[in-house]
Amino acid sequence: MQLPLKGITVLEFSQYLSGPCAGLRLADLGARVIKIERPLGGEAGRRLAIKDMWVGDDSLLFHTINRNKESFTTDFDDANDRLWLNKLIAKADVIIENFRPGVMDRKGLGYEAVRQLNSAIVYTSITGYGNQGPWKDKPGQDLLVQSLSGLAHTSGNGEDDFLPFGLAMGDYLCGNQAVQAILAALIRRKRTGKGSLLQLSLLESLIDFQFEFFTTYFHSGALPKRSAANNAHALLSAPYGIYQTKDGYLAVAMMPLSKLNEAIACVMLESFDEQDAFTKRDEIKAILQQHLLQHTTAYWLEKGRPLDLWIAQVMNWRQLMEMKGYTDLKMEQWIQLADRKIKTTRCPIRINGQYFLSTTPAPVLGADTQCIKSELAS
Repeated sequence: MQLPLKGITVLEFSQYLSGPCAGLRLADLGARVIKIERPLGGEAGRRLAIKDMWVGDDSLLFHTINRNKESFTTDFDDANDRLWLNKLIAKADVIIENFRPGVMDRKGLGYEAVRQLNSAIVYTSITGYGNQGPWKDKPGQDLLVQSLSGLAHTSGNGEDDFLPFGLAMGDYLCGNQAVQAILAALIRRKRTGKGSLLQLSLLESLIDFQFEFFTTYFHSGALPKRSAANNAHALLSAPYGIYQTKDGYLAVAMMPLSKLNEAIACVMLESFDEQDAFTKRDEIKAILQQHLLQHTTAYWLEKGRPLDLWIAQVMNWRQLMEMKGYTDLKMEQWIQLADRKIKTTRCPIRINGQYFLSTTPAPVLGADTQCIKSELAS
């Protein structure tokens, strides 16, 4: 299969998650992604361990987010190294950087300097909070951005404390939005020959992610109110939520109360009509919770099947991986290291039925420097 981005070269001046996440997806789609790293220590993400898990000298997280890339080490202050880097920039198609505003400029690698070397470059800059304003120099760390963006008030129940997502949502969203922008800029360059400066921030990505909440707040002036219990979306009415059953949990999505009650036969729900779904949300959810405790999750799923109700079992990862629905997706792949294999997830995109798989591991620091220099010298 001809990978769609074959022939595109990406230079990744990035660390941790947002920039490397963008680079990973571009690499999955066939781009050649070269990490530009310091000779001593390399990218900071090499030392950011998840669950204190390591693969050799690098964290498992680094291997997860940097598979299928190359590593080119350079000392920005060394004149000879800088010549090689300039040659590499001149031949590249895309640059991704996710440092604080001004860092790349101070290194002589800001957009204005780079486009003197390569006017057609697609230069992608990711920051925490944008390039201006009082927050621009704050650390662009995901939990901090979640907290500032209001996202931490959307999960949990009404009286719960602020609750962040248990994933680096800002990093992942911004990294993937950067891919969208890069692809758009590459199409524009194909038509016009012109490069682009792309600017994104984690904060903007998380605000965009909450467009439903922001739009309703703009029009109502009222902050979203989470339901007292079983909250899953503060803007949706009953029965939307997750409920405990006799042996597990059941997710119940949006549906008319009357249709739900056809399946579960709850006498106490019969006194509510559809207008009550918002105004009496907490009362309805409390009744529904007590009723669903009477039987198992499998029992309720079977009751809902004839009506095609929007309900599902709430599973952990172990349960998920035992399901045919999971195995049919073929979401797993193996990365081959010198002395072991690492199982991870694959690119979630298929084109014409083809999967994007690669066994290439994250690069050893500087492993490709000499090879790339030889290419540049030829």
